Amino acid sequence: MSLLWMYEVLDCLNFKCFKHPCSVEHTCPVCVFNRLLELNNVGFSNQTQSSWPLSSVIGSLFCCCSEPAFMVFYGLSPGKHMKLSSTAEEVATFFAKMLDHEYTTKEVFRKNFYKDWRKEMTSEEKSKITDLNKCDFSEMSEYFKAQSEARKAMTKEDKQKIKEENERILQEYGFCIMDNHKERIANFRIEPPGLFRGRGDHPKMGMLKRRIRPEDIIVNCSKDSKHPKPPPGTKWKEVRHDNKVTWLVSWTENIQGSIKYIMLNPSSRIKGEKDWQKYETARRLKKCVERIRAQYRDDWKSKEMRIRQRAVALYFIDKLALRAGNEKEEGETADTVGCCSLRVEHLTLHQEMDGQEYVVEFDFLGKDSIRYYNKVPVEKRVFKNLQLFMEDKEPEDDLFDRLNTSILNKHLQELMDGLTAKVFRTYNASITLQQQLNEITNSEDNVPAKILSYNRANRAVAILCNHQRAPPKTFEKSMQNLQTKIDAKKEQLADAKRELKSAKADAKVRRDEKSKKIEEQLMKLEVQATDREENKQIALGTSKLNYLDPRISIAWCKKFGIPIEKIYNKTQREKFAWAIDMAEKDFQF
Repeated sequence: MSLLWMYEVLDCLNFKCFKHPCSVEHTCPVCVFNRLLELNNVGFSNQTQSSWPLSSVIGSLFCCCSEPAFMVFYGLSPGKHMKLSSTAEEVATFFAKMLDHEYTTKEVFRKNFYKDWRKEMTSEEKSKITDLNKCDFSEMSEYFKAQSEARKAMTKEDKQKIKEENERILQEYGFCIMDNHKERIANFRIEPPGLFRGRGDHPKMGMLKRRIRPEDIIVNCSKDSKHPKPPPGTKWKEVRHDNKVTWLVSWTENIQGSIKYIMLNPSSRIKGEKDWQKYETARRLKKCVERIRAQYRDDWKSKEMRIRQRAVALYFIDKLALRAGNEKEEGETADTVGCCSLRVEHLTLHQEMDGQEYVVEFDFLGKDSIRYYNKVPVEKRVFKNLQLFMEDKEPEDDLFDRLNTSILNKHLQELMDGLTAKVFRTYNASITLQQQLNEITNSEDNVPAKILSYNRANRAVAILCNHQRAPPKTFEKSMQNLQTKIDAKKEQLADAKRELKSAKADAKVRRDEKSKKIEEQLMKLEVQATDREENKQIALGTSKLNYLDPRISIAWCKKFGIPIEKIYNKTQREKFAWAIDMAEKDFQF
């Protein structure tokens, strides 16, 4: 089957939306979602214990509804075709846009997409479209590729116009006033509909993320403010006045049942304060971590089974940076677990393995359905306790049957005020980066080599925290292009050296300088290739932005003369402005 279609595409503030024929703007339920929603004077004043006394102006952009123009979907035999309804057509485009992605080859993704797609079909469409494998989305996919190429081929002037328009929208809807200070808002666009991807082997991948409507939206503003009115003919789900939270707008998405928010930008003062507090709590743990470790080691010998289980679980959280196990979203069906919810089947004990004694082999799905697989030598007492915990249990039984996250968190609070499993994770990530940088940074190296050392230190943290990713789709091509550059640079260097040999005495200095410059360029390219290869399946960004005290990186940059922009991009530098101002070159975590 093939797809033939013609329709106009409306570029609605970065959302690609189908043009609707209705001429009554903001009254037709299909068109109302193009409207910009202004939240004026949102805030709390003269409130005690307020997390955000502010007044603000923000805009929430809704993606408009779709309506087909001349979309034609061919049927199951040559020459037979049918026109898709507007909703079925729109969902089909979501799949077509991802046709070249690995996701669309996965059985779970295809099954979930087809199930949700059929829900959007008319009875006639359901009777004729009975097998996803017989559907051909290639022409639809080619249309989107052509649109993408057209955007890439835009003139510099056209790109500048779009940039200016986006900047105008940002200035109008991207800021709020908090404590009489202008603050940036992180995400003032409502998420458009599409297909859920998830991470790892998520069982819900391919399901339809539905369009967010005003009836789904909760607006949070002060009681005395003039809250925004919804589009005509609609209403907000709720207008709330909660000054103990920092979000301005929220809604619940349909896949996981999780709550999404419009919040202040990470560069805002309140976000910076929370970041600083988070890392200071981790630094407080550094002062008492040895006492805590000594205590849980003593507890391995306790006469009470619940205390032994708690102590072994805490050992895993400390040593392996495991999550506690309460990260599963409401309505989540994926079989994901954390430390407290480990089952017997997730561990295999080896008295001896690969020349090491007392090895524990972990294999389970962690947060976001990312597989955690690790073989770890543990202390003999831990190994013996695990044998005891697994005794007379079935594979599906809980490993820690006398422990849950509530019990563990209560115990952690008793050990140190504010202590959680995440604080352990932040502490171990930051201390690992600090130790790695101290060990592997060579002050004699040039800038590219030092940055390679930094990324290697960061990678050690990412491995500890199990921050994985699939190799980028363009990885092989980009590596080939990089290798081509390296080969060309090597030839250029060889030519320069031949010229140096044949040069007269007065020209040798200039030729030598040229050779050295090419050698530096070649080394930079080779370091870049090594870095890319080593990190192709490791996500460095997650730990760098969420678990590593930025003062470590900034102090390292200042100490070794590395431009901070080599480590943090502009957005990240705005997020960590507090750390850039605070950290001196002698800072140690």
